[in-house]
Amino acid sequence: MSVSRRQLLKFSSIAALTSLSPLALANKQAPARSLALRNLHTGEATNATYWADGQYQMDELSQLNRLLRDHRNDQVTQMDPLLLDDIHRLQARMNHSGEIHIISGYRSPESNEKLRKMGHNVAKKSFHLQGRAIDLRLPKQALPEVHRAALNLRAGGVGYYPRSNFIHLDTGRVRRWG
Repeated sequence: MSVSRRQLLKFSSIAALTSLSPLALANKQAPARSLALRNLHTGEATNATYWADGQYQMDELSQLNRLLRDHRNDQVTQMDPLLLDDIHRLQARMNHSGEIHIISGYRSPESNEKLRKMGHNVAKKSFHLQGRAIDLRLPKQALPEVHRAALNLRAGGVGYYPRSNFIHLDTGRVRRWG
C-alpha cells in the first residue's frame, strides 16, 4: 500500500495533535509508579520504577518479570502491567512505602500441576499461569486491612488466606473468596 505525501502529512498531523491531547499530556505529567518487591522464595529484591513519563518502562518491567518468575524452574513470563498497577494502587491506598513480599507470581503449567497433585488449593486454570495473578503480603500491615483495601480496588479477583498470611490479586473479573 502506498501512501501519498498528502496522506502522510495528514496522519502526521493527527499523531501530533493526539500526543498533545489533554489525556496524553496528563499521562506524561502523572507521577512515576514504583514497586519495591521481595520474592520470599529466592530472597531477591528489587525497587523498580516501571512506569514513568507517561509509559511503561520495558527494562524495569523485565526486571519485575524476572523477580516474579516461577522459582521452581526459573521460567519467566510477561506479567500483566495492569496487575502491577493494581499492586501500586493497593500500596498507595494502604500508605505503604516499604517492600511488598511476594509469595507467588508467575506459575508455569508444570509447577501448577505439581502443586495440584500435592493437594495444594490451586486452580487448574489459574491466572498465575498467564502472569495475571500474584500472592502477596504488605509487611507491618494488618492482613484484614490489606484484604479490605484490595476489595475496594474493585479491579479483579481477591483471595484471602489468613492462615498463610497473604492475599491473592488477579486481573480477572471482579470476585472474592476466602
